[in-house]
Amino acid sequence: MDHTDQAQAGDTIDIREILRILPHRYPFLLVDRVLECVPFERIKAIKNVTFNEPFFTGHFPDKPVMPGVLLLEAMAQATGLLAFRSHNAQSSSASMYYLVGVDKARFKRPVVPGDQVVLIARLQRCIRGIYKFETEAHVGDDLVATADFMTTEMEGRA
Repeated sequence: MDHTDQAQAGDTIDIREILRILPHRYPFLLVDRVLECVPFERIKAIKNVTFNEPFFTGHFPDKPVMPGVLLLEAMAQATGLLAFRSHNAQSSSASMYYLVGVDKARFKRPVVPGDQVVLIARLQRCIRGIYKFETEAHVGDDLVATADFMTTEMEGRA
C-alpha cells in the first residue's frame, strides 16, 4: 500500500482516538486534538492550556507559566502520534516509540493559561529505525518553541 493511500491530508484525530494511540494519560497527556495528519509527512495538533493544569500550582503560583520541558513533551507526543498513525499502529506492551534525542530546543516566549498551543511536527527522515522530526509550537501568530526530536520503535520493553 502506498503511504498516500493510508490517510488523506485532512485527517483529524479526536481525544478518544489519541487515547487509543498513545500510552499517556492525565495528567501527562498533552495533546487534545489533531487538526491534520499526513502519514510519513506532518501533523498539526493542539494543546489547550488551562489554569487547572496541575503544574501551575508550583510553576509559578503568582505568575503561572507552562514548564518548557512539558512544552517539549507535548511536541514529542505529536511526533509519537505521527509515527503511530503513519504505521496504522497504537502503543502496546509489545511495541512503543521512545524518545532517543532532543536537539536545538529553543523557547521564544512563555506559554500561559488560556493559550492554545498549535503543535506542528514534520518527519525529516527515517534511517535504520531512527525517526527524525522537526517541530514547532505556536500560540496564535507567535512561535513559542522549536526543537528536533529523534525517536525509535522498541519492542518488548517495559
